[in-house]
Amino acid sequence: MARLPRLAIAGHVHHLVQRGHNGQPFVLDDEDGAHFLASLQESAALHRVAVHAYALTPARLHLLATPPEAQSLSRMMQSLGRRFAAVFNRRHQRSGGLWDGRYRAAPLEAGPHLLQLMRFIDLLPVSLGLNLRAQDYPWSSAAHHLGARRDPLVTDHAGFWAMGNTPFERDQRYARFLEEGVSPQEQQAIEAAVQGSWPLGSAAFKAELAKHTDQPLVPRPRGRPKKIHKTVPN
Repeated sequence: MARLPRLAIAGHVHHLVQRGHNGQPFVLDDEDGAHFLASLQESAALHRVAVHAYALTPARLHLLATPPEAQSLSRMMQSLGRRFAAVFNRRHQRSGGLWDGRYRAAPLEAGPHLLQLMRFIDLLPVSLGLNLRAQDYPWSSAAHHLGARRDPLVTDHAGFWAMGNTPFERDQRYARFLEEGVSPQEQQAIEAAVQGSWPLGSAAFKAELAKHTDQPLVPRPRGRPKKIHKTVPN
């Protein structure tokens, strides 16, 4: 069965995931991490994609981003792959691609879903055992959202700004929000949405998206359709 094209909607926030080839790491040290984030910042700026949250682990990248055009996400990721692969292959004396196929992406509704995705992404290094505190991990947006440092890669979404009237108020509220953690139900919904490229949001949100695409927006039931047995009148 042919794969459906990725669903990308201009002006909407998307959750993107890119994995290393065969699960192999593509960030081996701090220099790789610095080169990767610099390449990401350049590629996002080139294609005018706003990055709201990110977490870079040795073998995986999670992004929360808004494209100005439907094709902007693909163009940004292609640019990122070219820029970083050239540096990585030269440093580590290798050749070939770094990614495990194409990236996954799913649009999501601003509001609670946006903040839940931000929390999921900023806490990912902690959940993977890479750091004890989210704000201490060098390759994520957590420190930015907690006021520990200003990250030039991050463009704050209006949904994050709505958490408080001042930077201090936002930082404190977001810190408490992170302390609540990601529930199993939230994690399951987030992972299922991005794995299947299904939009994450309310029925009204999905109905609005349906106006902009002919792609299915919910998974089809598994198995063959049930047969309908007609009753023949005597």
